[in-house]
Amino acid sequence: MATRETSKDGLMAMIRNGQEMTLRQQLLLTAQLSVPAILAQLTTIVMMYIDSAMVGRLGADAGASIGLVSTTVWLFGGICSAIAMGFSVQVAHLLGARRNLRARNVLREALVACTAIVMAISLVGVVISPWLPVWLGGSEAIVPDSTRYFMVLMIGLPPLELEMLAGGMLRSSGNMKVPSVLNILMCVLDVVFNFFFIFPTREVSIAGVTLTMPGAGLGVTGAAIGTVTAEVVIAGLMVYYVVFRSRELRLTRERGKYVPRRTTLLRAWNIAFPMGLQTTMMSGAAVLITAIVAPLGSVALAANAFAITAESLCYMPGYGIADAATTLIGQSVGAKRRDLVGRFSTITVASGMFIMGLMGVVLYLAAPLMMSIMTSVADVVSLGTTVLRIEAWAEPLFGAAIVCYGVMVGAGDTLVPCVMNLASMWLVRLSLSALLVGTMGLAGVWLAMCLELCFRGAIFLVRLYVKYVKPNITDKPIKL
Repeated sequence: MATRETSKDGLMAMIRNGQEMTLRQQLLLTAQLSVPAILAQLTTIVMMYIDSAMVGRLGADAGASIGLVSTTVWLFGGICSAIAMGFSVQVAHLLGARRNLRARNVLREALVACTAIVMAISLVGVVISPWLPVWLGGSEAIVPDSTRYFMVLMIGLPPLELEMLAGGMLRSSGNMKVPSVLNILMCVLDVVFNFFFIFPTREVSIAGVTLTMPGAGLGVTGAAIGTVTAEVVIAGLMVYYVVFRSRELRLTRERGKYVPRRTTLLRAWNIAFPMGLQTTMMSGAAVLITAIVAPLGSVALAANAFAITAESLCYMPGYGIADAATTLIGQSVGAKRRDLVGRFSTITVASGMFIMGLMGVVLYLAAPLMMSIMTSVADVVSLGTTVLRIEAWAEPLFGAAIVCYGVMVGAGDTLVPCVMNLASMWLVRLSLSALLVGTMGLAGVWLAMCLELCFRGAIFLVRLYVKYVKPNITDKPIKL
């Protein structure tokens, strides 16, 4: 049975109260925060595999129609994530400083500000949806499906933002379990809804019994509708929990104002703007890479899209550990525990590199199986296997970059890391992709990605050591 010295809540309280923590306690707390997030990320990827497999059964053109706009979808989603992070990092610092009332007020203001901002972003996405696939060089065969797929997802941005915001707030308070469980449920619902929206009504034989399974038969568009429907359900549950059930953040304790204050918005801007700019520029680079791949044809586009989904099996655990790192560093900075900043930085980054290194081995060995799960087109499977085995070599250093960034976000240190990410993406990956695609095709694009991720991981490790580990201090925390 967990004691206060080994329970998550007890260990988080030790950070806030300035108590000394043993190495065992630091490792235990890191594991308690990381494991739920990693499991949620892995489950998310399993569900994405099933999701991709459903669309993949419709043919190479269906996969290509999603792959064409997927990087732009990530661009909009990344901007939404940055906006939510601008507020949730503030809450982590406030809770670390034991200023819970102020943290709840920031939550109130964030609910209004994030909803208003993302509604405007959603409108922009809907407006450009008819032209986006054409701008990206899509063929006439895939433009209609790409347009409808992108438009539906843009309509669903506001509930996605609320899910990100509420989940980020709970993680900032140290509650990794509820967001993880609800994210798993969202993936399950996504698959269930997709099953009914993608395929037409059909007969299915189960244990010798023939059943008629209803379906809308909407194909690629149905995949987007299923995703948005799942997001709406989970956003409602996530917001309900943080508003009415969260121990630290529930808003029923006292009355408060929901009108965003200038100081709150300014702090959110200082944290979120570099992240949003990074997301825009990096996703913009990914869009350009998609445009580089598009002339190679539907097989290359589909292989690229499915391989990206397959590779995410490796890096999503890294993002789970990065979530834990953001929480640990954010609360340590808020509590002015500079000693713990260096220790938690080292523990989380080393853990991320180790786990992603193991996942890289899995990726290399299981690449053919992963691709064949998502599509039955032999050429797509073969090409996807080739590029995945190239990418597998980059996973440990990619893990370093992911978790280092999570550490720095937790400290409110976002500008320089964003510049590092952008320089690596635009100067290394884009230039190498343009150089190698002519002679190596899609394999050249993925070789460029592998080399760039290794470079990015190396420069992040250098900065982590110099700024966070060696002096065992971080910048002064944001004044709250």
